Amino acid sequence: MYQVLFKRLEGNEDIAIPRKMSEWAAGFDLQAAVGEPVVLQPGERQLIPTGFAMAMPGELEAQIRPRSGLAYKHGITCLNSPGTIDADYRGEVKVLLINLGQQPFTITRGERIAQMLFQKVPAVTISEAEELPDTLRGAGGFGHTGV
Repeated sequence: MYQVLFKRLEGNEDIAIPRKMSEWAAGFDLQAAVGEPVVLQPGERQLIPTGFAMAMPGELEAQIRPRSGLAYKHGITCLNSPGTIDADYRGEVKVLLINLGQQPFTITRGERIAQMLFQKVPAVTISEAEELPDTLRGAGGFGHTGV
């Protein structure tokens, strides 16, 4: 088991640190730490603060993902999804939201806006090569293997 440390940032004592909303939930819900309500117009994107910073072991990354209910009911989703938070980042965690719906959407303080999942990052080394091993697929890209 890994330990992740959360630090509430000043003025955000009323904002809960990320937490799972059910026993087997994969993600930890994140709350908006906005000072005043934020209205996202259709097509608009905004960076929404969460009111905390964190520290996690070097072999982990945190992924920020949309909440399915907000996406389905209102068209609110995360850009750059999943967004990655690297283990060495110590600034405030923020969520890049966009309104893909037809109506303005108001984000209020304490509202659950996204979820965060932790993933193990494998140790990888990169080497340059003159040639790559052949495969049946070769260089076939987008749509190459069928619809």
